[in-house]
Amino acid sequence: MFIQFAQFILGLSFIIVLHELGHFLPAIAFKVRVEKFYLFFDPWFSLFKKNIGDTEVGIGWLPLGGYVKISGMVDESMDTEALKQEPKPWEFRSKKPWQRLVILLGGVIVNFLLAIVLYAGIMAYWGKQYVATSDVKYGIWATEVGKSFGFENGDKIVSVNGKPVENFQAIPIEILLGADGSVVVDRRGTEVVLPIDNAFVAKTIETRDPLINPRLPFLVADFGKDSGAKAAGLLVGDSLTSLNGQSLVFYDEWLEALPKNKGKKVDVGFVRNGKGMNLTVALNEEGKMGVAPNTDIKHFFAVRSLTFTGVEAVEMGWTTAVEKLDYYIRQFKVIFSPETGAYKEVGGFMAIMKQYPDTWDWRHFWEFTAFLSLMLGFLNALPIPALDGGHAVFVIYEMITGRAASIKVLEWAQTVGFFLLLGLLLWANGNDILRAFQ
Repeated sequence: MFIQFAQFILGLSFIIVLHELGHFLPAIAFKVRVEKFYLFFDPWFSLFKKNIGDTEVGIGWLPLGGYVKISGMVDESMDTEALKQEPKPWEFRSKKPWQRLVILLGGVIVNFLLAIVLYAGIMAYWGKQYVATSDVKYGIWATEVGKSFGFENGDKIVSVNGKPVENFQAIPIEILLGADGSVVVDRRGTEVVLPIDNAFVAKTIETRDPLINPRLPFLVADFGKDSGAKAAGLLVGDSLTSLNGQSLVFYDEWLEALPKNKGKKVDVGFVRNGKGMNLTVALNEEGKMGVAPNTDIKHFFAVRSLTFTGVEAVEMGWTTAVEKLDYYIRQFKVIFSPETGAYKEVGGFMAIMKQYPDTWDWRHFWEFTAFLSLMLGFLNALPIPALDGGHAVFVIYEMITGRAASIKVLEWAQTVGFFLLLGLLLWANGNDILRAFQ
């Protein structure tokens, strides 16, 4: 938990500081006075503060974001007394509309650029590793949820929503985000079309169970306590091939067959060092023999590894950022569809923190931090009052009509936006609390 928390705070702080710099730097460039630059919010008091020029730089105690307070702008502080006077040359409101728009959208632009840079760095340093769908030669092992969708063990995924999916691990998310689409599978040489509907998406979200797994041979990885298989002489690395003379190659086949022989002794065929062998194994009353299978997909299928340098890495950074942003935007369609019930799964800070691993993994840290930067950039760009996008709407309106919105209108919009965002914040973090007690 501590390592997750540390990664969360570090990643969030990194993104917030750069986002606020995206506002701060163009403001300074256009000679606008920035009164405050804060990491986290500081109601009543701050953990640290120092005056640097005209700006108070500090760290607040409430880690819900950060802010820059720009002179002459209606913001979350709702301090509008100075706005009743004539505009000063150093104030935000005295600048040209296009300059104000650059200041307002600077943070969002930095968020998107940061994600591209991080993904490019990841591609240059670690490259891209994945298991290709075409390499999963045994097809899929359908979970109970997968079977309810119509999958069968051994199905091979041909396409999702009319497109082949190169990365096998990306198939479940493509299905969940593809309501009203379809999945085409190769089932014993015949193509079968499985429609994706909201009812199935809702069921998958509710159960939180995996949809499919790669179908794997039964390779012994470990033994449980009082294992009948270990007592009989099976070893780690043995590949199980038959049960009572019946050919059973895949782990899912063993899961179905063993319970039918619970409490009995069975003949287990296996291969060890290329040689076929047999042993008699006593099953317990649950029909188990105390064997844990090897589920490491990389052991059975080749992992494709691509490396990138220079311009290639930047291109892949861009491509990855666009792909991840597309995933995130498509999630909104699912979340705001009442039929899916996905709104119940919306999470707050606890849910975000849990996306970081409980061991320090720099690749995962930078990958999720890049995605978090995209997410915050997109949310801030929404035309919701009190967000950067909401402020930008009024400037764009002024640029089109030649008339600036009144201070009263800006105050009203800021107040409405504040309470809207507060409600969303309580809803998302409330879901975290409810899940903690479930």
